[in-house]
Amino acid sequence: MSAPWLLNFGARREAPVRLFCLSSAGSGAAMYRSWRDALPADVDVCAVQLPGRENRLRETPIASMATLADTLAVELRRWMDRPFALFGHSMGAQLAFELARRLHAAGGPRPGLLMVSARRAPQLPDQEPPLHTLSDDDLLAEVGRRYGGIPAEVLQHRDLLDLLLPGLRADLTAIETHRHVDAPPLRCPIVAYGGTADTRAAPAQLDGWAVHTSAAFRRRCFAGGHFYLQDDTVRGALLADVAQGLRALQPLRAPEAAG
Repeated sequence: MSAPWLLNFGARREAPVRLFCLSSAGSGAAMYRSWRDALPADVDVCAVQLPGRENRLRETPIASMATLADTLAVELRRWMDRPFALFGHSMGAQLAFELARRLHAAGGPRPGLLMVSARRAPQLPDQEPPLHTLSDDDLLAEVGRRYGGIPAEVLQHRDLLDLLLPGLRADLTAIETHRHVDAPPLRCPIVAYGGTADTRAAPAQLDGWAVHTSAAFRRRCFAGGHFYLQDDTVRGALLADVAQGLRALQPLRAPEAAG
């Protein structure tokens, strides 16, 4: 698959189910690189790559949640030619939700399953002051305090940080300036994942996603904090659960004729 908005680390074009993965603030599609080999061969893993990171580093980041969701609804439509699901972590969960809303409203292809990770329900306000207006140094320090998601080796290299900061700041701007608007619930099931020690997305805050679907809802939490899925063992358990959910999207195969 060759598309600026998607990376899939080796296409599985014949796979009956497609999984679109959306990254956390400041992160790129590479955070899902290991998922292709960890999930069954009948799942085509497609990681969304936003402007301003990794292979799109020279592009200007988009600092609006609405613009991102509107754009993805158009750019990804050609790849929604089979049953598909959305998985988003942190900011990616909010973006996946907004994308799902647009797809449902458009009346065309829509996800059979929405999986949101490490993100409180969208109707719940953030109780902490915004980050996107802070100076670079204060922003980095506060992101580390709240989320702990910036590797130490990255923090030690200012040149690298200067390359990554515009994307991170744009993502934080998109999250913090976005205002939730009530709308009819989605018609696909929602699964909310989280870390047991994540104070940014506690179990009660994850449960708030239930109101956004007229279908089934469930929550599952794993050991760890906001980036619980970086642990190899935990990620294995998470992907086993994801795979189970995706099985329900596979079209039924016609029985083979008797020989």
